[in-house]
Parts: sequence; structure tokens; C-alpha cells
Amino acid sequence: MTRTALDSSVLIASLDTGHLHYALTTPYFDDARDGTRQLVVSTHALAETFSTLTALPVTPRILPQKALRLIEESVLAVAEAVALDADDYRAVLSRLADLGLPSGAVYDALHVRAAEKARADELVTFNGRDFRRMPPADPCRLVVL
Repeated sequence: MTRTALDSSVLIASLDTGHLHYALTTPYFDDARDGTRQLVVSTHALAETFSTLTALPVTPRILPQKALRLIEESVLAVAEAVALDADDYRAVLSRLADLGLPSGAVYDALHVRAAEKARADELVTFNGRDFRRMPPADPCRLVVL
């Protein structure tokens, strides 16, 4: 069975039926509900998703309670949350320093580290430009939608 890590760009698209890329995310969640795919998400992705949902300029606004419910019912109901510890954070910072990647790259690197830690077969994102600079280590492959 394929073990798939999803970053926050995929989670956000999956929670908004009006999102341009919503249809591209549904097969991952359908497969997870059918038991033919295992989904994993970093705890960082959960925080990013909550932050983004509650900041979207939509009417009506997505209130924190609704954002939490969406994440619990749609993501956590079918995905395993992977937490990073202090050693993981050190490894992420070291990787970024070795690659010479500054600033916000750290947030994408946290998704990569969680996918590796979870022994995911693939890390799925819409953000190919940034993730190609620091793809996950083999055997995890980067999938850009």
C-alpha cells in the first residue's frame, strides 16, 4: 500500500470545494477512505492549514472552530499526524544550511523531514518550485500536482 505524505498546499485545496485544484486532491482522500492508501501529514502542515483557512479573504470568514472541524473531519479522520522533535528540527536546519537555502524554505523542509520520518513513499505538493530545491531522500519521491 502506498504511503503518501501531503503538504499544506494539498490539504488546503482538499478542504475547499471551490479551490482551483480541489479535484486533483480528491483521489488521495478517496483512496485513504477506501483503505488503499495511507496518508500522513506533518503536525506543521496542520498548523499551516489552520492558519491559512482562518486567514482566507472569503465571505463568510472561516472561523477557528470551523477550521478545526474541517481539519478533524476531513484530514485527521483519514491521515496519521507525524510530529517532529528537536533532533528533526536540527536536521532540517542543517540541511538548509548545507543547501544554502534561507528564510521560508524552512517551512517546506519541515514537510520533507516529516515525510522521510514517516517513511512515506511519496510527498505530494502543488509547490514544485520550492520542493525541488530540497526533495525528500530516497526512497520517498516528490510528486508535484
